[in-house]
Amino acid sequence: MNLKQITHRLYTPEANIESGQAQRLWSACERAYTFQPIYRTSGRLMAVEMLTAVTDREDISKRVRPDHYFAAITIAQRVEVVREQLSLLEHLESLFLQFNILASVNIDGPTLLALRQEPVMLARIARLPWIRFELVEHIRLPSNASLAGMSEFGPLWLDDFGTGMANFSSLSEVRYDYIKVARELFIMLRKTAEGRHLFTLLLQLMNRYCNGVIVEGVETAEEWRAVQASPAMAAQGYFLSRPQSFSNLEHVLLQLV
Repeated sequence: MNLKQITHRLYTPEANIESGQAQRLWSACERAYTFQPIYRTSGRLMAVEMLTAVTDREDISKRVRPDHYFAAITIAQRVEVVREQLSLLEHLESLFLQFNILASVNIDGPTLLALRQEPVMLARIARLPWIRFELVEHIRLPSNASLAGMSEFGPLWLDDFGTGMANFSSLSEVRYDYIKVARELFIMLRKTAEGRHLFTLLLQLMNRYCNGVIVEGVETAEEWRAVQASPAMAAQGYFLSRPQSFSNLEHVLLQLV
């Protein structure tokens, strides 16, 4: 596999897109994968998050929001995306094992439920104990569905706490391994002394629901120091590292030795 240029095409003729232009965009997009490191507040690398960039196949300068893209394609197609993501990560398994780090993969609830019907995929996931599924909530579960008892996927993470549906009601159903606080909430609370105090109390409370809190979107040294002084366990963001090609993963890890 050539890790310098990892892109895949996915055609979605059945996607429910209203306009003709959007139909063309969603039916012929390309995906490219990068990673962003997640660092413990001690400075030690904890994990890497797999990120998906989506572009128009006919004009790669046109970026498509990944949440819109995944909401537009079918569940079966989203399962195919997970399959190719796992293939890429499997190719790098020796690095994850050697350096004892995790790899998180974003997934929505309906796709996670659909994977339960894929015995080959379940067996594959079971052989990758360093994989973590990071639940995104921009795609709702059916009203009669539940994510409780999803132990076959290992410890689950919750993404973007503080935006959309990711709030305390999300914590009552699943015991998450780690919870990621959205940058929007982090920045909003940092604006005032009262907010900064509330941020500390909020993280203390969240720690009761999980094994640790990860703050997203840390972009300055001041923000990083604030996270380090808080009850957070880890953080990620442009100050710590911008997204990088998977071809650079070994180089990044060797720099930490």
